[in-house]
Amino acid sequence: MAIERIIDTSSHEDDPEEQRIEVSLRPQSFAEYVGQERLKKNLKLAIDAAKKRGEPIDHVLLYGPPGLGKTTMATVIANEMGTNIRITAGPAIERAGDLASILTNLQDGDILFIDEIHRLGRAVEEVLYAAMEDYKLDIVIGKGPAARSVRLDLPRFTVIGATTRTGSLAAPLRDRFGHIYRLEFYTFEEIAKIISRAAHILESKIDTKAAELLSTRARLTPRIANRLLKRVRDYADVNGDGIIDEPTTSRALTMMEIDDLGLDPADRNLLGSMIEAYGNNPVGLTTIAALTGDEATTIEDFYEPYLLQIGFIERTPRGRRVTARAYKHMGKTDKLAE
Repeated sequence: MAIERIIDTSSHEDDPEEQRIEVSLRPQSFAEYVGQERLKKNLKLAIDAAKKRGEPIDHVLLYGPPGLGKTTMATVIANEMGTNIRITAGPAIERAGDLASILTNLQDGDILFIDEIHRLGRAVEEVLYAAMEDYKLDIVIGKGPAARSVRLDLPRFTVIGATTRTGSLAAPLRDRFGHIYRLEFYTFEEIAKIISRAAHILESKIDTKAAELLSTRARLTPRIANRLLKRVRDYADVNGDGIIDEPTTSRALTMMEIDDLGLDPADRNLLGSMIEAYGNNPVGLTTIAALTGDEATTIEDFYEPYLLQIGFIERTPRGRRVTARAYKHMGKTDKLAE
């Protein structure tokens, strides 16, 4: 059975209030956007060049683990370009007709942001190819012998795709993006700045030590940092005077069972299950999924990136293996090291 997680990099689309707060915390320009300096520098150059020529920016593909700011970056690009943005997701575009409806309602210079673009269906991708490359839309009118193909002109628009899995993208689709960038994990200093900025927007007082403590538990991910901040703010409002200081933050994190590396009970359950059942032996992804009760894609997208980043698991040709560092953190004896 899957464990309910406080630390979660998925977007809470089913909670309108959470969505509203998340949107309010998002930066609107490069000046407000903390971190990803190399990416911002490259994008700013591309945007300035496109604006100088009076053209839309070339199609952009953003990839990396969840929660690092791909949707936010797309919004910033639209704001910097001074254009409108239409946001959708790969699973929401079920048929070619759905995509045709979206494309024909765009204006010149508009940005179409497609989250989870790797989950587009093959028929939808085929329509998108010509739209991205030639700004043409091929549609079939009628059925059977009377069916005929019609090619419509589309406005010059920009597709910004976001994915956690570039390897799942079809090569013809990937090749149509002029800009392909990976979003990296943030530093502790950058996360502390993001937390302080978010607290100011939420009209909460937070001291420097508390922001620094939270930054060490946020898994180097802004979405988690903002989510933890909101939970600590709730704790401070109920159990204190509303001021988020270091002692209050420490007590709140202890209550949420977030340890000093940002691991929650679900992470520890995953590592513990692998250690107890297989020790130092490599474990297949489907086997780990069976042990934890999560889907294999959930483990690959939401657990693995950070655990790999901090060196707690490693990938081998035969599967995933828990490292000596993870054994030490879990208080277990690493038989391989004996």
